[in-house]
Amino acid sequence: MAEILVLVDHLDGDVKKVTLELLTKARSLGEVSAVFVGSGFDTAKDKLAEYGAATVHVADADELTAHPVAPKAELLAKLVADGDVAAVLVPGTAEGKEVAARLAIKTGSGVITDAVDVVASDQGIVAEQSVFGGSTVVHSTITRGTPVVAVRPNATQPEPAPAAAERVDVAVELSASAKLATVTERVVKSRTGRPDLTEASIVVSGGRGVNGAENFTVVEALADALGGAVGASRAAVDSGWYPHQSQVGQTGKTVSPQLYVAAGISGAIQHRAGMQTSKTIVAVNKDAEAPIFDLVDFGVIGDLFDVLPQATEEVAARKG
Repeated sequence: MAEILVLVDHLDGDVKKVTLELLTKARSLGEVSAVFVGSGFDTAKDKLAEYGAATVHVADADELTAHPVAPKAELLAKLVADGDVAAVLVPGTAEGKEVAARLAIKTGSGVITDAVDVVASDQGIVAEQSVFGGSTVVHSTITRGTPVVAVRPNATQPEPAPAAAERVDVAVELSASAKLATVTERVVKSRTGRPDLTEASIVVSGGRGVNGAENFTVVEALADALGGAVGASRAAVDSGWYPHQSQVGQTGKTVSPQLYVAAGISGAIQHRAGMQTSKTIVAVNKDAEAPIFDLVDFGVIGDLFDVLPQATEEVAARKG
């Protein structure tokens, strides 16, 4: 059976949730082989085995992590050239998309990004995308080379299916171009206690209606009560009210949580492009004509400074 390669997203062996989603999806496509780059495999092995990785190609040479992105693409290209690979799945993160693009060029293959589903058919690997602000669902098949697909986080519910996760050590000789950029420093991001925005199952975002950085506390309070992450619209970020890394939208991060709460967000197409595949969408806005209400499952026409604190209190009461 042909291999489905899954690029592991991890931090020193701490496997990210998106990888478990990719392993779950890959099992329906073929024999699952994870690709682990860097140190920490011993920490990651049990988790990779739990979610169905039959084999894990491990490349732990320091050189591979001394340079960003390019080494992973070259390693994957080598595995594609040397093996019987039916498809390569990578996380639909900023780095994952760049790896996918580089890999597609190196292997002469087609590439699809921002997929929300991947299935096998008689025509080959078929990827599903949600485009044009969620108004259209597209199904695409790659007809050239080995399909490379970047899948959005939270597109699949992770499901365990134990396998061996047998280690196979691999190496690749990096090209000169792969070494042109070098990592000179790594800084550990301070933890807020909240889940990562792209991996969170619940996201509460604030927009222009929050009207100030100091007012984001009401958004954060509801997110914390729900155990979710905090997002922001482009308008809020451009105004300096919240950090850029929390921006949800076409020029920010793409999220697909089980629950998305949009507070004080009008619903411009730029923002919708980053959250339209959320399973359940709730909006709170004073403007009954706000475009966001065309997209939501539940809408509340009201002042977010009245609605969010009441919601936070109710959530806390029910949890208590």
